[in-house]
Amino acid sequence: MPVTIRSLLHRWDASTRLIVPAQDETEPSIDVPVTWVHSSELPDPTPFLDAGHLLLTDGSQFPRRSRDRDPYDSYVARLSERGVVGLGFGTPLIHRQLPDALESACRRHGLPLFLVTDLTPFLAIARYVADELANEQQARIRWSLQAQRAVARAAQRPDGLISILAELENQLDCSAMLFDAAGARIRSPGDPPDLDTPIHDAVRAALEQGVRSSSRIVIDGQEFTVQTIGHSNRLDGALVLGGLDWADPAAADLAHSVIGLASLALTQKRSLEKAHHHLRAGLFEQLLKGDRVLATRTATSVWGGLPSAPLTVLVARRPHHSDFILDALEREAEERGGRVFFTERENRILVLTETPSPAEFLQLFSRHSIPVGTADAIPFEALSRGVAEAERALLHAIQTGQPSVAFREFLDRGMLGLLRAQKVGTVARGILRVLHDHDVDRGAELLTTVRVWVQNECAWDATARELGIHRHTLRNRVQLAGRLLGLDLDLLRDRLELWTAVQLMTED
Repeated sequence: MPVTIRSLLHRWDASTRLIVPAQDETEPSIDVPVTWVHSSELPDPTPFLDAGHLLLTDGSQFPRRSRDRDPYDSYVARLSERGVVGLGFGTPLIHRQLPDALESACRRHGLPLFLVTDLTPFLAIARYVADELANEQQARIRWSLQAQRAVARAAQRPDGLISILAELENQLDCSAMLFDAAGARIRSPGDPPDLDTPIHDAVRAALEQGVRSSSRIVIDGQEFTVQTIGHSNRLDGALVLGGLDWADPAAADLAHSVIGLASLALTQKRSLEKAHHHLRAGLFEQLLKGDRVLATRTATSVWGGLPSAPLTVLVARRPHHSDFILDALEREAEERGGRVFFTERENRILVLTETPSPAEFLQLFSRHSIPVGTADAIPFEALSRGVAEAERALLHAIQTGQPSVAFREFLDRGMLGLLRAQKVGTVARGILRVLHDHDVDRGAELLTTVRVWVQNECAWDATARELGIHRHTLRNRVQLAGRLLGLDLDLLRDRLELWTAVQLMTED
């Protein structure tokens, strides 16, 4: 128990008397911990005092018969501003009784004041406080050693990571929650469902930054500390501590010890995940080569299997600033037990799921502003084609700024739609510019003629009627346009090239 003015009055009840405040039963000011005791008769002792100190004086610095309240008021004001917890005034060596002006000043400034009578030595009070503080410090050191041993023993249990958190909560009467690199709570089977959404949000926000950090949040009046664990280039998780007194060195040391043990455990978990990433990369190459039997057997023994065909293939760019996406996918694969497979390939993240793909995956990438291309209904035998289609859709998503694009959207628009998506109108106009320049120089209408001709599916009579010219004139114009373009418009291939250029020249 800390030393307070109340405990000192109780110990020296025969030779002390509380003056300010008059009612001490519920007065909190006399229950403030005393961190040290000084005795001084200086007119201004504050340079030698600190917050939490108790001052004892016999009043020799005050005049014996003066009723002037100014020296008393300024004296007490300085003590209050310094954070002194109280003033003990000794009688009757210098003053036979307590000066009324000193009592009034203490009441005005709210500074606890008590009398020390019968010539009780100030040294006895100071020594008692020093001994109690030393005993309290030794007790705290003993507690710290015992708590450290208890945490070390907990770490040796089969569920060591959960046990050390439970021991920390028991020792410090606080709450401790550990989260993995994807922001998911690591819990024991008997834990209740997690309903702390604000804590989850704060943890994910800290992890998504991808750097070591310590932050504090307040929920319903309780403060929580969010401490990320791992290295700045790849975090391993986060520890959330609630109701912990960080100002207590022993408590802070124990918490840091637990953070270190948790970091070690999560690093080991990270090493296993890294091995899994290498294994996934190898299995994916086997799937691309068509060796499904070996890949399936290995995936079944490690993760429970592979997703069933037909597959949906998702391709996304791998973010450079954080591995949070990979950690989140690891969590999804673990929870879905083989119905999801993902890997890294060069600077891409590839995900295989059953068709239709769960919406959570697109939402995961979208939440981090990572564009995704998808291809669905892909059999294992056509996995290479599916990856190429998803890659093509990803490129279109990047070019158009869309969060996700499915390859089937291109199929709905056909080949011409694909060409339009590539914004090749500039190329088409460049090809047909020779006709435009000829028309400007000669006052001709070759460009208009070929446009109407291809719109009429190269029908001579319909085009001649629409343009109001003779069929021979139309043929002459088309042949001249072909020569200028370097095309033989009697050939289907060259007609298709002209038709495509005309269709695309107005795009962009």
